[in-house]
Amino acid sequence: MPLAATFPVMLVTKDGVRIDGAHTPGPPELGIVLAHGFTGSWRCRDTRRIAHVLSRFGGVVAFDFRGHGRSGGQTTVGDLEVLDVDAAVRHARVIGYRRVAVVGFSMGAATAVRHAGLHGGVDAVVSVSGPARWYYRGTRPMRQVHWAIERPVGRWAARVVKRTRIARGPWDPVPMPPHEAAALISPTPLLVVHGDADSFFPVEHAHQLFAAAREPKELWIEPGYGHAESAASPDLVRRIGRWVSAAASEVGSEPFRDN
Repeated sequence: MPLAATFPVMLVTKDGVRIDGAHTPGPPELGIVLAHGFTGSWRCRDTRRIAHVLSRFGGVVAFDFRGHGRSGGQTTVGDLEVLDVDAAVRHARVIGYRRVAVVGFSMGAATAVRHAGLHGGVDAVVSVSGPARWYYRGTRPMRQVHWAIERPVGRWAARVVKRTRIARGPWDPVPMPPHEAAALISPTPLLVVHGDADSFFPVEHAHQLFAAAREPKELWIEPGYGHAESAASPDLVRRIGRWVSAAASEVGSEPFRDN
């Protein structure tokens, strides 16, 4: 089956970064902002497949984070990316979606949680395969991620192989971690989805996020599910779409908080 038609979108963040994106139209009441993982892109087959499935539940605004693909700037790996999500949420509102939810995967999950907690303005949030805290190195894939971020040769490899431009140097200051931001999301509904076969972040991250958040919240630990977009089955994405549609319809948008 062919993927749903998409239309190009160019966003500009509050700090002036140009963000490449796409709009996949769907039911007009709900807009779904789709946030990819580190080194990903809305143009990747897995992300486009997810956007196609989610478009049955609402129009999808997908985009490349700063430093990824055709977007400008450099990635800060979850810090300033909240401004990218914010630009996509604002665009979804401008083009007519009354309710807007954010669905994020991995780094996109951390960013979605931080955006909802610090900026607000959304009607539902989904964290899929997201970390609860920074600097986690307990798995081999995450040690490889830290090598790519911290070493000059790693940043070169990410730029050449993955078209991902990584900002140099440590965070200063260190941004609020996802589990602390999760405590600020209520009364917006939060869904935490994590696989028990995730090779990047063990399920303790999902439990930490869920424990920190206030109601309304849900936790799905998915048997056999690996990590992020590449492992997400159409059935899981449909279930997420149904949850988003129901959760976002039960609340009105909270006032925008520009912290």
